[in-house]
Order: sequence, then structure tokens, then C-alpha cells
Amino acid sequence: MKPGDKAKRLRIYISSTDKFEHTPLYEVIVFEAKKSGIAGATVLKGTMGFGASSEIYSNKIWELTEKIPLVVEIIDEADKIDGFLETIKPFFDKAGKGHIITVDETTISLVRAGTAGKGK
Repeated sequence: MKPGDKAKRLRIYISSTDKFEHTPLYEVIVFEAKKSGIAGATVLKGTMGFGASSEIYSNKIWELTEKIPLVVEIIDEADKIDGFLETIKPFFDKAGKGHIITVDETTISLVRAGTAGKGK
């Protein structure tokens, strides 16, 4: 991808306690994205939120479980996002919780490759 390219942004709204076969759902999604050749994925930790259940979750210190909202965000070429979405849809059927997934078009404004593992 290069500046000016059209792309799609996939956002997956889940909870930190959502699981897929005993593994946190957000981890399963990120590892599947890497396996699928997706350009990158980011898990964003929410401070507070609620979903269709109307139950509010936050990261207050006095709560026993850290059930907080998460957003997994992935940006890549349209065909890669569409294919990846079809790959991960079954994960949500097995997770058995409420989720929402959005896809919107975006434009790449800057791309700069990192130097992972190379130091400064």
C-alpha cells in the first residue's frame, strides 16, 4: 500500500473476556490476521463501554474481573479485508457472545515500514 491508495478498515468490537476455544478472541483474530497475510492489526483497549446488553464495563480498580471493551482494527486492501472477514466469521458463532463488526472505506495517507528487531 502507498499514499493515495484506497483501502478498507475493519473494526471488531468485542470484550476482553470473549474466548474462542479457551483462547482470548482478540488473540485468535490477530494471529489469524498475521497467518492470512494482512498488513497489520491493532487491539485497542477501551476505558469504558456498553453494548446491546446495556451492561456498562470499565477498568475501575474495584471490579473483580477486567471485562472491558476492545476494538481490533485492521486496515488493508479491500480484497484482503473481504477474504479475512469471511475467514473469521465462524469464530464469532463459536464465541457465543455479542459482537459488532464494521467495515468502511479509507484512504492511505502515509506508509512507513518499521525496523522491528534492528534496534536504533
